[in-house]
Formats: sequence, structure tokens, C-alpha cells
Amino acid sequence: MEVFWELDRIPAGFGPTAVTLGNFDGVHRGHRAVLGDLAELARRRSLKSIAVTFDPHPQTVHRPDTPAELIGALTDRLARMSETGIDAVLVQRYSLDFAAQTPEEFVRDYLVLGLGARLVAVGQDVRFGRDNAGSIDTLRALARTYGFEVVTIDDVGEHGRYSSTEVRRLLREGDVRAAAEMLGSPHTVNGTVVHGDARGREMGFPTANLSPDSAGLVPADGVYAGWAFFDADPERYPAAISIGTNPTFDGAERRVEAHIVDVAFPDLDVYGSGMTLEFIERIRGQVTFEGMDALIAQMHRDIDDVRAVLGS
Repeated sequence: MEVFWELDRIPAGFGPTAVTLGNFDGVHRGHRAVLGDLAELARRRSLKSIAVTFDPHPQTVHRPDTPAELIGALTDRLARMSETGIDAVLVQRYSLDFAAQTPEEFVRDYLVLGLGARLVAVGQDVRFGRDNAGSIDTLRALARTYGFEVVTIDDVGEHGRYSSTEVRRLLREGDVRAAAEMLGSPHTVNGTVVHGDARGREMGFPTANLSPDSAGLVPADGVYAGWAFFDADPERYPAAISIGTNPTFDGAERRVEAHIVDVAFPDLDVYGSGMTLEFIERIRGQVTFEGMDALIAQMHRDIDDVRAVLGS
């Protein structure tokens, strides 16, 4: 899959194209179905399939005081989109100037002249152009003017529509298993391993602490069974992942840390390494314990539960 970072960097002769557009945050199963359908429609018509996605998220531009909390980083989004069979993605820089285009200006300058669109595939509820003034009816009228086909793609979902909003809600509630069902694969968070306060090591449960600037929506506080991956290491490691403020020790800073199950940390030098955490199931919520002994006893139970979930 090719990735274009500017409209004018698309090589001459790339098209003609079949196009769809959206934020595609998380690239959940509904997104994957839309992109797969686009790829198939393009193949049938001997077109190139291309998706237009936006960075930063429009909410972050229009409401900077409440920026969008994204399910995953742009790099993760592109990696997941590449699995759907489409030929290319245009990452469109989203700005107030871009948003100020009329619906016709966007269709003419971006879809027709810029991308060479012969087919545009969208949902029935598509909105585009200044103040979201463009609708599916607007697009069909412009298609007659500029000579392209409009195809509508039905909503996709089991017991309701798949949506990024619903995935975010599930993650905020800690239901990572249901979120994975909607995403089509486990949710991940990634960043750099940094030094913590070494309390886990003192209790016999050393942890790899994720940097505060990690990418990906951090699920609700609690303990999770999951997998840890480190840069330049082909192995995946079973992990008990803890999220929270360490209330037993009157902590205030929210942290994400992973204890690698049944691996001695001297054998795993990971400080400064990139780490990706894959969430499989929530074991329990965050609890305040009366003393270290009670906490250590619970941590042993947590490790047993993680082993049971992961089969390790």
C-alpha cells in the first residue's frame, strides 16, 4: 500500500481511482469492510483504490480545548489499513483552511482533479465541506456534473453498528475483550520503556513502565492479561499489565506498567526500548490494599489469572 502525505505528491498517472474518505480511527471491523469493498469495486472497474484520512482529527482542530482521544496512533492506523487490500492512502493535513472549502470545491479540487475519481464510495450519512454542508444528495448532484459514480456502503455491525465511538467507550470501561471483537484484533498501546520507582522490583514483581507520552487510548484503571512486544525482539511475552495511580502507596500519577510473567528481568534489558502492549482481558479493577502483604498476595493471584487467560 502506498502512502501519500500531500495531494500534489501523488504521481501523475496514478489514477483513475475509486475513493473513500474518513477518519478511520482504530480501523475497526466496519472500516475494514468498507475498505475491502472499495478495493473490490476498484478491481472490477480497473481503478486504483485510495482512502483519504485526516490528520490531525477534525475535532482537535475545531475544538482544541477538547482534542480527540484517538484509539490508536496514525502509524497504527496506516498499518491496519494496509491489511485491507487497498492500493493507497492519502493522509490529508486537516486545518481550518481545508475545512473552509465548499462541498463543490472539495469534490472538484480533491476528488476529481487531485485524485482522478471515477467512483466515490461513502456511507449514507456522509458529510463534507464547509460546516458539513455537503450530504449524499450533494455528492450525487456533483457526480452528475463531474462525471463520477457514487456508491453507498451499508453500515456494518453485529447487534448494532461498529463505531470508533463505541470502541472508545468499551476501552474507557475496561472491556478490552469486547473492544477487540469490534476492532477485529486486540487493542494496543505503545511507547518507550522508562524507569519507574522500583516498587514492583522490591516486591518481586519488576515492571517495564510505559512512557507518559505513549500512543493509543489507555483503558480503564485495573490489571489486564496481555502480551508485550519489544523493539528488535521477535518474541512476544505474557504480561500482567497494571494501569492506575498505585493508590496503596498514595500515588497521583497514572501509569501503565507491565510485569513480564515468568521471565527474570535481568535477562530482559528493555529500558529505552520501544514497547507495545496488547490487551486481551481485564482481570480486575484498581483496588487500594491495607499494606504491602495484602498487595503482594493479590499480585500472585493476578499472575495466576493472567497465566490462565493467556494459556502460558
